[in-house]
Amino acid sequence: MIEGKIVTIGEILVEIMATTLGHGFLEAQTLIGPFPSGAPAIFIDQVGKLGHPAAIVSAVGDDDFGTVNLERLKQDGVDVSAVAIHPGAATGSAFVRYRPDGGRDFVFNMRDSAAGRIAATPEAQAVLAEAGHLHVMGSGLPVPAVFGMVSASIPAIKARGGTVSFDPNIRVEMLRDPAGKAAFQSVLAATDLFLPSGEELSLFSGEADEGRAIAALLDAGVQEIVLKRGKAGASHFDRSGRTDMPGFVVEEIDPTGAGDSFGATFLVARRLDKSVEDCLRYANAAGARTVTVKGPMEGTSSFAELDAFIAATPVGAA
Repeated sequence: MIEGKIVTIGEILVEIMATTLGHGFLEAQTLIGPFPSGAPAIFIDQVGKLGHPAAIVSAVGDDDFGTVNLERLKQDGVDVSAVAIHPGAATGSAFVRYRPDGGRDFVFNMRDSAAGRIAATPEAQAVLAEAGHLHVMGSGLPVPAVFGMVSASIPAIKARGGTVSFDPNIRVEMLRDPAGKAAFQSVLAATDLFLPSGEELSLFSGEADEGRAIAALLDAGVQEIVLKRGKAGASHFDRSGRTDMPGFVVEEIDPTGAGDSFGATFLVARRLDKSVEDCLRYANAAGARTVTVKGPMEGTSSFAELDAFIAATPVGAA
């Protein structure tokens, strides 16, 4: 295993879900939750669940929602010493309702929550100083404090032989803002492992054709690209070629967190020197297992759980 913790920076929140299908929250309805959530939190929980040293830099309120998240992360082996607890602030939240077409409507409380107060505290600086790998989530880059820590940490991590992964996890409008686009491009320039899905490949390469997009990103200095294809599986690209791996056939209950679990599992498996094929297989299994459980972090998996899942679950067509 490569030395040093995997560290990420970003939001922690709870997710509360409507039990009815429909559009939005304009009428009273039953809800379930709170579920621990937040893309960086799901990612790092999966890292911890796989037994790799892990830490997150974030902020929560001194409320039950913050406690729910911190206890889950600690239970799964994540260092939460750099998660600031803000008295009087509310932990971030997302209310989610599934539409009949499978899409989702959200009501977020993020900007005015504790997650909006993420800062480079002494505890955050201490955790980042011992990072062997930094995982960057695009959802957090528009927050100045998050981008500031990412920008300051990358050169130091690289100088001590560490690496950087980047999951863009963005909305298209983020790239229309010049400052936002510059932030994303600066991270991409330092990225060793890039984890796009869907149109993110073309958004960052400027190429509509998949082959040309991959070539452009590798030529720009990215070492490895793992293209997430959802239920169709995933593809790995580097300068030596391409590896495809079909996905697993499961009944989808809740897709939230699948991409985060996928990325965390691929990264940990890679750092354990597993083959690209094994890394993709484990990552596909982690993503597929996540969608079979309601709640974003409820389906995170250990390697033993993934081995059992792989043995029992059929794969789709290649």
